[in-house]
Amino acid sequence: MKNRIVLWGAAGLLVAGLVLAGGYTYFQTFSPDRGKYPVRGIDVSHHQRQIDWRRVAADDVAFAVIKATEGGDHVDDAFAANLHAARAAGLAVGAYHFFTFCRPGADQARNFISVVPRDQPLLPPVVDIEFGGNCPQRPTPEQLNAELSAFLSPVEAAFGKTAILYVTDEAAQAYAGQLASRPRWLRSLALRPGHDNWIYWQYHNRGRVDGISGDVDLNVLQGGPATLAALFAAAPEATASD
Repeated sequence: MKNRIVLWGAAGLLVAGLVLAGGYTYFQTFSPDRGKYPVRGIDVSHHQRQIDWRRVAADDVAFAVIKATEGGDHVDDAFAANLHAARAAGLAVGAYHFFTFCRPGADQARNFISVVPRDQPLLPPVVDIEFGGNCPQRPTPEQLNAELSAFLSPVEAAFGKTAILYVTDEAAQAYAGQLASRPRWLRSLALRPGHDNWIYWQYHNRGRVDGISGDVDLNVLQGGPATLAALFAAAPEATASD
């Protein structure tokens, strides 16, 4: 009987190991249906270190959203180089701002506008709202919306495009249905979203792309090349950088 228990235990561990291995393989190799989502993109920051953008562009990547700023005064030190090189490689490029709960939205807007150039086409500006890496302050929905509006109004006026909100699951649950009404960048790792009310879908946070050493976020666009071209087109009402 004792030997049987040992064998059953060993078999159980083997099955559990196979399930875990299968789940890991599924996650690592997951890719949305290319027939439905043909336009692929990445989002990056200084964490990706040196990027060979020509190799990235050759690896089925059509767009890149690049971290520009955080809070009221922080600038990602790789932003300018990434933006220039990604654009030169032929990618549709855009910039995102990490929104902190500890600085007024107007201060954060000034930071973003002062850093991101407006003299060439850009994808719509993105606002990243999440708890990870943020300050411990947790504003009420009313407080967050007030500061978010103070950020969005000048940024959208400066760039001539409606901003996109990237909201993690935790933040979305805390402020469910109470954030400013804007197009969404949805995070749903290795799982198809349950609805199609989004612009970008981040489906992987540990993807691999030629030209980048290490992990990178992988995304698809809701729509085809014509949608990307429309998002990237110059906005006539946007003003040039000072």
